[in-house]
Amino acid sequence: MGELSDYLVEHDPNFRKTRLPALYSDFRSQRTLNPDGYHANISAWLLALARLASEGLLSRQGSKSSALVFNIDESLRRSLSSKQFGQPLALGTVINEALAQRDLIPLQTFLQSTQNIYQQQQSWSQVPWNVMGWALRQIGVIDPTRGEDKIPKGNYVVMKNVEATSRELGETIAERTSRYDRAFTRAQFQTLFESVLAKDQRLSETDFDVLLKFLSRDKDMIEYNGNTVRIRGLGEERGITEEDASIASIKELMDSLEHQVNLLDKRIHELDQEAKNAVLRKNRVTALAALKSKKRAESSLSTRYATFSQLEEVASRLQQASDQVQLVKVMESSASALQSLNAQIGGSERVGITMDHLREQMSATDELTAILSEPTGDVVDEGEIDDELEALEMEQNKEEEEKQRRKEEAREAAKAKKELDELPSVPTEDAERIGAQSPTRATGIANLSLGN
Repeated sequence: MGELSDYLVEHDPNFRKTRLPALYSDFRSQRTLNPDGYHANISAWLLALARLASEGLLSRQGSKSSALVFNIDESLRRSLSSKQFGQPLALGTVINEALAQRDLIPLQTFLQSTQNIYQQQQSWSQVPWNVMGWALRQIGVIDPTRGEDKIPKGNYVVMKNVEATSRELGETIAERTSRYDRAFTRAQFQTLFESVLAKDQRLSETDFDVLLKFLSRDKDMIEYNGNTVRIRGLGEERGITEEDASIASIKELMDSLEHQVNLLDKRIHELDQEAKNAVLRKNRVTALAALKSKKRAESSLSTRYATFSQLEEVASRLQQASDQVQLVKVMESSASALQSLNAQIGGSERVGITMDHLREQMSATDELTAILSEPTGDVVDEGEIDDELEALEMEQNKEEEEKQRRKEEAREAAKAKKELDELPSVPTEDAERIGAQSPTRATGIANLSLGN
């Protein structure tokens, strides 16, 4: 006791510890005194019950409930007891409100109804509460606003879980486009999808009855006649055809043969090992019996392989024919679409007239563009402009040449000065002697030394 309560406290944000006193109290009086709090408590309990069912926790507590169907009685209240706050005192009111809102629907009512469940919900929601309370009392459900808080005993479909499961299935089957891939027997459909849809528990037979009814009647996702299931394709006719039944039967038979082949293969391996062990033990009788059984199993395996091969050939032809039918239908619809579009265009004559008119207008546009691009002021003599530009260029060239000449002269002068500076100097006594001997020569040397 207390395990479910502890689980909700740990995993459900609506059952945080500060909310537990309100959720486990008898909050029925809040329906008129505090409607928001009342409906918040109802919603929290409904979500919690749906979670516990979908994760298989109610069935682990001894209930016969499954993922999509509640088996409800007073034991549910005890299963949800809290160590600190005891049993939920308004749990019966929660169940009654869920029935009134059609969040829970009696199992037999759900399965036997031919009307879409959502249309029933709309009409049910328009009934005044006093009339609804009378109707609930007629089917054995106590008016939640009066008297003892009793839990109505029975089997009820949990709509939140049914809708969540159908969404998961829709995502799983979205890639199945071929009609061959969308036809199944009931047993094959259940075997194929039960592990995908129920992660923590297997969907029961009742769960699949509910799910198939919901998908075919309320969601229009499948066609189902009690034996064969076909996932509906876009634009397909309603009803299960003989082709659908044949495809489903062949696929189921192939699955059965494959299972038998695996078992026989395993049996042959076991008998072979048994014969070897018997030989090691010197047990000739056992070895012969094992070998005989092995031969019979191998013969049976060979027969099943031959049958399986034939069925594979038939299935391949069925799949090919199914794809061809779908291809022809697509081509027919495409041809109709093209015909409609061509009719909207108006035929080749209209297109020709339109193109001629378009070319005329494009030509007129080119003429207007040429006119608008012509100059509107005085015409400039291009020759004069070229002469003026040539004169400017010649003047610029002269300036550049003059600058270059000056740079060359400066470089020559600098070079000569450098060479004079590098000549050896003449001593004074020698200069005087030389001057005495030859005044002209002395003067030349002196001038040379002065850099003149």
